[in-house]
Amino acid sequence: MPTLSEATSKRVLAEAGVPVLDERVVASASEAGDAADALGYPVVAKLCGDAISHKTERGLVRLRLATREQVEQAADELLAAARPEDGDVAVLVAPMVSGNRELIAGLHRDPQFGMTVMLGVGGVLAEAVKDVTFRLVPIERVDAEEMIEDLSMQALLGPFRGEAAVDRERLVAVLLGLSAAAQADPRIVSADVNPLIVAADGSVTAVDALVEVAS
Repeated sequence: MPTLSEATSKRVLAEAGVPVLDERVVASASEAGDAADALGYPVVAKLCGDAISHKTERGLVRLRLATREQVEQAADELLAAARPEDGDVAVLVAPMVSGNRELIAGLHRDPQFGMTVMLGVGGVLAEAVKDVTFRLVPIERVDAEEMIEDLSMQALLGPFRGEAAVDRERLVAVLLGLSAAAQADPRIVSADVNPLIVAADGSVTAVDALVEVAS
């Protein structure tokens, strides 16, 4: 199944209501510097393309870039790392978001029941705790709220290590947006929003996303 680039995946989800970062897709180092200047530092830079799904494993992500010089150097390195099989590529520049908590969300098609919305605990704990919950598309607000309550690790959702409680309204918006995206585009086979970073102020933002569509 073909996948959409990270930038296109986020745009599809954002149009359905999923909160994403203000980010720019650029073609050169100088354009990357301009984007970073406009967004404000620090930023993250990633190589982006429809055929690129495993950016971290390939070293195609640069974090905590604090100056224009660092951004331009990172963009040059990323564009130079592109392979012929990657096809058309660009550099995605976005604000650097960090937090001690990560969640995951997505769309997954159950062979028996059809499309589902998923929410779970992400980050280093994801595989260990397997704390996930599902609902069939379409979902309504009450379903999204129940999904949040279904998670076993509720302590992660409250005030945590000096950080604010998770903004549940924003998390509800993520889940409702995913459901809306699946309804709006029947070509969508799956979507992974991983990670959903919970910032210190409790805001929840889709930092990375990958949408898979039927060919």
